[in-house]
Amino acid sequence: MLVNGKKMSFENITILQLLNELNLDMNKVVVEVNLEIISKENYCNFVLNKEDRIEIISLVGGG
Repeated sequence: MLVNGKKMSFENITILQLLNELNLDMNKVVVEVNLEIISKENYCNFVLNKEDRIEIISLVGGG
């Protein structure tokens, strides 16, 4: 799978598990899989495939 353009090897992993592996807070990111934004409610049961293209966008606060 490609995560933000980098090839990674995970099997039978959910979005939530991927975020945990990458030390990312699910409340501070938006995840897109194959050009489709996935709702946070589905992170725990959305299983990723090795062919998927995942983009993780971090939300940054500022002023």
